[in-house]
Amino acid sequence: MKSDRTAEQESLDNEPGHHRDRGSVLSVIQSVLAAALGIQSSKNRERDFSEGGPRRFIIAGLLFCLLFVTTLVALVRWITAS
Repeated sequence: MKSDRTAEQESLDNEPGHHRDRGSVLSVIQSVLAAALGIQSSKNRERDFSEGGPRRFIIAGLLFCLLFVTTLVALVRWITAS
């Protein structure tokens, strides 16, 4: 049932360039992981930079790097302790 959605919301969803999940945490995480692995497509990279400021991508990238390095250090300590 679409009783919760107004006609205005539905028309916004149908506009070109409007994304319902715009700026969502999941899309930022997916973009950061794809960029970190080197599989980010040009289309997605352009979409990311057209959605606004880079602040959320910088923060997510720094958090990813911190988590990655911490995981590597913990893994090396665990292996060398054995």
